[in-house]
Amino acid sequence: MTPPRSPAQQAREAVEAAWRVEWPRLVAGLTRVAGDISTAEELAQDALVAALEQWPRDGIPPNPGAWLMLTAKHRAVDRFRRDATFARKLTLLGHQLLIDEKSSVATDPASLATAAPAIDDDLLRMIFTACHPVLTPPARAALTLRMVGGLTTTEIARAYLVPESTVAQRIVRAKRTIADKRVPYEVPAGEELAARLDSVLEVIYLIFNEGYAATSGGRWVRVELCEDALRLARILTGLLPAEPEAHGLAALLELQASRTVARTDSGAGLVLLADQDRSRWNGLLIRRGFAALARAHTLNQTRHRAPGKYDLQAAIAAVHAMAPSPEDTDWRRIAGLYALLAAGFPSPIVELNRAVAVSMVHGPAAGLELADPIAAALDGYHLLHAVRGDFLSALGRGAEARAEFLRAAELTANDSERKLLLGRADNQV
Repeated sequence: MTPPRSPAQQAREAVEAAWRVEWPRLVAGLTRVAGDISTAEELAQDALVAALEQWPRDGIPPNPGAWLMLTAKHRAVDRFRRDATFARKLTLLGHQLLIDEKSSVATDPASLATAAPAIDDDLLRMIFTACHPVLTPPARAALTLRMVGGLTTTEIARAYLVPESTVAQRIVRAKRTIADKRVPYEVPAGEELAARLDSVLEVIYLIFNEGYAATSGGRWVRVELCEDALRLARILTGLLPAEPEAHGLAALLELQASRTVARTDSGAGLVLLADQDRSRWNGLLIRRGFAALARAHTLNQTRHRAPGKYDLQAAIAAVHAMAPSPEDTDWRRIAGLYALLAAGFPSPIVELNRAVAVSMVHGPAAGLELADPIAAALDGYHLLHAVRGDFLSALGRGAEARAEFLRAAELTANDSERKLLLGRADNQV
């Protein structure tokens, strides 16, 4: 029997959990106050140290996120008092700090939630700031995934298949450039907003993907990242109601998020799409996804534009959502949509997904024929080896399939995924 955890252990676990969930919101809100990302990170870390000291002694607060924000703002006041710009900074903090102090004495967690105002707006400001054209596209993506998604440099490096040191350098240089160029912390308007849109859509998409299938750790799904990305995508559709790709991205995330609960079993293990209980799929999110996809389609038709990459991926997700069972899935339709996606937005990963769809229509040999030419480009990508393992297993080439599954297990850093891949390897004859 496991001994009960001490109050100190519970407090430390609460601090760790709050830090993982609240860090992006905390830094985004503090950047609005401090006007500098690096300063905001330091203030957030000061609040974490205070929590590690006080929560084991005083107990876990009803709303840990609000407590961290309030504490960080007090640290900001202390810092600004030592700064030559104290008067200007204090004006920015004064009114909100008074509100926060009144909220801090409340015992109702709902009332404490007001201590971190305009969370969505702050995250959106952070994304647009991190996606400023003054930064290179790789730097924009790395900085946003770190600051908004809360991903570690290791996780970002795995997502982009680049060395961890490269990602770390991109983030450091990006923050320095934003400070040196005095990039405003704001959501721009007009042409300036449109110029950043592609990068903003991409990083929201990547944040969702990290939540949907975590690249590392013990959890297969990081629900908080999925929820953040979905909320930001919805905000963008309100900000840009006439932009089809914003609606296309929202549609894709709504439809993908509808499966979140069904993607893990009672033991938090990974459940593949074909094995999911579709009665657990969220009907409301599916309907929202269909509505957003229809809006994107209408806007594209009105402008005589071809579907964008998010529209097409949402259309693929919609085909899955319409199928009452795996056997009813219209794989021919999916293969056709992937062909359009590959033609308009070519990439080895799109081609790999197309290979899977083609295999469901024409058999594993046809899928393997499409996957083999991209093997060199994706050799360090674990899903290439997992897909090839599936094809080889279906063709009766058990020894080769086992080697592919073992290679995939070696490359993944997610515990649930590794367990599943090792199991597939052991099942080969």
